[in-house]
This record gives sequence, C-alpha cells and structure tokens, in this order.
Amino acid sequence: MVLAEIFPYAHVLYNVLMVLYVLTIVGTIVVILSENRNPVKSLAWATVLILMPLAGIILYAFFGRNFRNRKRIPRKRWRKLHPGHGRVHDDSLKGDQVLQARLASTLAETPCYEGNSIDVYTDGQSKFDALMRDIQAATSFIYIQYYIIENDNLGKALAQALVEKVKQGVSVRLIYDHVGSYSINSAFFSRLRKEGIEAHPFLKVTFTTFAARLNWRNHRKVVVIDGTVGYVGGMNVADRYVTGDKHGAPWRDTHLRITGPAVVALHNSFAVDWYYMKRNLLTLPYNTVAPPVTGDYKVQIVASGPTDKWNSMYYVVLQAIARAKKSLYIQTPYFLPSESLLNALQVAALSGVDVRLMIPRRTDSAVLRYASGSYIKECLLAGIKIYVYDDAMLHSKVIIVDDDFVTTGSSNFDFRSFEHNFECNALVYSNEFNRHMKSIFIDDQHRCTRLILSHWRRRRITTKAMESVARLLAPIL
Repeated sequence: MVLAEIFPYAHVLYNVLMVLYVLTIVGTIVVILSENRNPVKSLAWATVLILMPLAGIILYAFFGRNFRNRKRIPRKRWRKLHPGHGRVHDDSLKGDQVLQARLASTLAETPCYEGNSIDVYTDGQSKFDALMRDIQAATSFIYIQYYIIENDNLGKALAQALVEKVKQGVSVRLIYDHVGSYSINSAFFSRLRKEGIEAHPFLKVTFTTFAARLNWRNHRKVVVIDGTVGYVGGMNVADRYVTGDKHGAPWRDTHLRITGPAVVALHNSFAVDWYYMKRNLLTLPYNTVAPPVTGDYKVQIVASGPTDKWNSMYYVVLQAIARAKKSLYIQTPYFLPSESLLNALQVAALSGVDVRLMIPRRTDSAVLRYASGSYIKECLLAGIKIYVYDDAMLHSKVIIVDDDFVTTGSSNFDFRSFEHNFECNALVYSNEFNRHMKSIFIDDQHRCTRLILSHWRRRRITTKAMESVARLLAPIL
C-alpha cells in the first residue's frame, strides 16, 4: 500500500520487469536449443536456467555461449602467411599418417613440413638455458608468447635479455595472457613497453568485455627467433619449472625446440594472434625463400581455439586414439575427457591396444584433482594402465601413438583445452622421434605408482563424493 502510494505505477513496472525477465530466460533457452550442440549440455543449461534463472543467465554469459566459427583473421590474409616450401605430399607419409596429416591440414589450415630437427627438453633449466642462448644470438626479431610470465627470477632474467636485444636493434614482440598473468604487477610489463618491447595482453578482460572474454584463455607457449628457431610446448615462464614450487621439486614438463621449415607455421600462429590484437600482419622475411632444411622430421603445427569452425585439437586427438593399433601413451596434468574421448580410450584398451595414462599425484588445483579422479575407475575397468607421477607436478602434455606419431604442446586432455583455450601443438610423424619420446615416457614410469583397481575402490567415501561433485564442473573447469 505504501509503495503504491509513493509510486502508483509500481505494479505496472513490476509486471513489465517480470515479462522481460521471463522473455530473457525463454530467449536464452531458444538460443541454446537452436545451436544444436551436445543435447546433454543443452539440457543441462536449460535446466539451470529454469531452476536458477538469475544465476543461470550469469553462468551462461560466462561459460555457455558458443563463439565457434568466428574467424579472427580473414582467410585470404591467412593464406598469404603460408609459404608452400617444405610441404609434405601424401606419398611421403605412411599408412594412417596420411589421414592424420590430412585431418590436421583441413582443420587448422596448416601443411605438414619435412626437413626439421627437434630438441626435446623435459626440465626447465635446460629449456630456458637454450632459449636464452637463442635470444642472445638473435639478429632480426624475437616473437614470444606465454600464458604465464611471472615476475620472479626467471621472468626478470628473460625480461632483461629481451631489453638488451631491443637496445641492439632487434625487434621484440611479446604476447601474454591477461588472466594467466593477471597476478603480475602491471609495472613489469609497463617497463618492457618503456624499453621498446611491444608487449600486449591477449584478450584483455575489461568491465565491458568481462563475460565475453573471461572464459577464453590463450594457453599457447610459442617463441620464434629470426624465423629459423621456434619453441612450442607446455612450460610457462616461472621459477617453479627450474627451482621448484612450495613442495620442493621442479615441475616436470615437455618443450620442443624446432629448426627447419615448420618454424614458419609457429610464426603464423603468433602472427594470427598479433593480427587479432593489433590488426597488422607480420610477414616473414622469407615469404619466397624456404627456411633451411635441418633434419628428417615431418612436423605439423596445429593452432586451435574457440573461434575456429572446427574443434581442431579435439578431432586430432580423437583420430589419433582411434587409429592406435599397438600402443597409446598419454601424459597430461589434467585428465577431464569428454564422453567421446573416454569411450575412445576404453575401446582402444578393450581392443588389445596397450593404453597407458600418466597423471600427477599432486596438482595445482584440488578441484581438478578430484574431477580427474572420477574417471579413474572407468579407465581401469577397461584395462587402461594408469600411472601416478610421484616426483613432482607433472605438467607434460604428450600423446604417443604406435611407432610413428607424437603430439605435444600446450593442450591438456581436458574440456578447457579442447573447447575454451587457444592452444598450439606440434604433430611429429617419425619413427625415430617416437622411439625417443617413448623412452622418456618409460623413464618417467619409474617415478610413478601404478594404480590397481582393487586398491582404488578402497578410497574414502568422502573422497568419492567429492570426485562426483567435481565431475559435474568438469566441462567448465
């Protein structure tokens, strides 16, 4: 009564707001259904919107919208960045390698290049020592991109090395993820810009773009130096990869140093991200001259992201699992597979393929650890061998198939990497490289404890409950 006396049209305003509220809910549900996505996901979002309308709209704004097939760079300009030198023809690949390479080429619009050399680093000290040497030897340009660049001893050393190269006339461009490096004092990057380094955050999250960008992360770790040396892998710039974390031991990860024609594809990955931020193309000085052949490895670079038409790395991994005939070795810090990937792993193991999965005992997220644990029983029942790495945090992302294929890079085996992150992986078609990566995997096994189903079943009821709850969050973790 009092409200009506103060504002005689309060009931009219209330009715209008309620109508708009209901229309918003119904409209959002219609949008979800019209996208024809996974029916389980669509039903889940519709249920959340009906039961918790306000919270559901907020959650959907951050985590539910589908932005796939929104290109960040015009296709014609993308093709201009792709020299044809060093490309592999189908007749130089063997068996199922042809289909794997064709799929990656179709999805990521990147060819397979032959004539490459690869150095593998499994510890941060050797990787960053090599990177520093290459930076010091740079004469033309340095393009560097990391998800996280910490303002610690390693980060400061890298920053100082880059500043010194700018003073020598070398062009330095740096991309860091705004959320991944959010805890870093802005003065760290401001100093780099003042010294002449073009340092920019990817998808900077502001008040007006908070919902649209918070769930998109650029998880790539790519470095290109003078167009002849490239790095790709899983290591960020942080002391924990060299001197260890609060638990003591340095993180175990995998990173590649590549020389040869495939470096052009790493340049293209960086150039596309740079174009998205700055709207100017970074053309290579050797658009008409092939990078020198340095070895025998056939390498394909797959840069995937949530704006692409197809879920590139997801399909690459799905096909890699499906084509395994003898062995399938996987290392990942976070194991949160979709139903299709989980079924593919189970089918491979049930078909007699030697499927081995290596995950860390200790992770940097308790929720992710519990969520990963919820999939263990289903894997063990199918005959998948699961090894828990005991020495340190295992941050390596590697898939080894049979005797002739390996992929490693920034992609984790989880929903976030396959659906929400911008990732970059190297696909290597080589028996020799495969043997080398297998030997590393077997060596890592010696630092693991193998999970046994009978022991796993004896976990505490509270642990099982927490795993089940965490699994519900897996699609958005």
